[in-house]
Amino acid sequence: TGNWLLVWSVISLAHAAHGCPDKCLCYTASKTADCKNRGLTEIPAHLPPEIQILQLQNNRIWRINQNAFTATPLLKILDLSNNSLSSVAPGALQKLRYLQVLNLTRNLIHYIENETFSFLPHLKELDLSSNSIVRLPETFGNSTGNITLLSVKHNKLQKMERILLESLPNLKVVLFKDNPWQCNCNIFGLKLWLESFLYRGGISDGIICSAPGIRKGKDLLKVPYELFGACPLRTAHVHLASGHHHGSEQRSSLKHGAHGEPGDSGRASCEPKPKPRPASLRHAIATVVITGVVCGIVCLMMLAAAVYGCAYAAITAKYHKEHLAPVRQHGTAEEKEPFERSLA
Repeated sequence: TGNWLLVWSVISLAHAAHGCPDKCLCYTASKTADCKNRGLTEIPAHLPPEIQILQLQNNRIWRINQNAFTATPLLKILDLSNNSLSSVAPGALQKLRYLQVLNLTRNLIHYIENETFSFLPHLKELDLSSNSIVRLPETFGNSTGNITLLSVKHNKLQKMERILLESLPNLKVVLFKDNPWQCNCNIFGLKLWLESFLYRGGISDGIICSAPGIRKGKDLLKVPYELFGACPLRTAHVHLASGHHHGSEQRSSLKHGAHGEPGDSGRASCEPKPKPRPASLRHAIATVVITGVVCGIVCLMMLAAAVYGCAYAAITAKYHKEHLAPVRQHGTAEEKEPFERSLA
């Protein structure tokens, strides 16, 4: 019994020396702190400063304090899945300059603010799936350009700003599944981005429309460009592609309204407006050319016939003059001689 008490005392001292919280298990070799399934309501204090992996999933954590990770600057993997977070305050994660993987799935997050993930220059994987997110910002923050995987599956997103995705140039995988996407003018920029992303070899599970009704259940990539023909271009870099990725068509937002609204009103602004079919200039020019050619040929034929007629008349006249005239003169002389004889 004394030996067991001694061993337990040594383990406890070692445990305390490393600063591992009471409800966590800390592993020096793997530099991991296992705090999952502990009923925690906030990030535990006194974590070992050398840990690189922090497992906090399956707790009841509802907020992240500004100084929660001040003592653990070397974290590379942070798992906060299946907790009760309703938001992530900008700056709460800014001490984690070496963070590579952030898992926030299965929380209660409603929106992500601008600059929420600022100053995470090594962040590569960001999983926001299975929340209640209704809006994403135009940017996640400074120094987030190294993100290669982004998941927003199982949220309440109706649209997503194209500029956000363009701020992630190293993105390789993006997951959009199970969101109520409104396939109206507000999503046109996302359609163009997704086509380009897939063309470059990116991986995505695609966007399935939830509204308007006529497009419900359809793949956004298969919605024809013509249905977005009346959409205003609200940013200078958004162009209407002709074919797959070429061509542009500028439209004034003043002519068609400043913004497309979701639902049926957005659908109305996106429906193509009938236009009178212009006369084809190419066909008109072809008709004129063909008519001119035919008239020219007819004129040439008439000229050739006139020349031929004149030549034929000249030859015939010459023939009569040279051959028939001497015969007439000779016949007249012979006829005179018997008449003179009869007079004699």
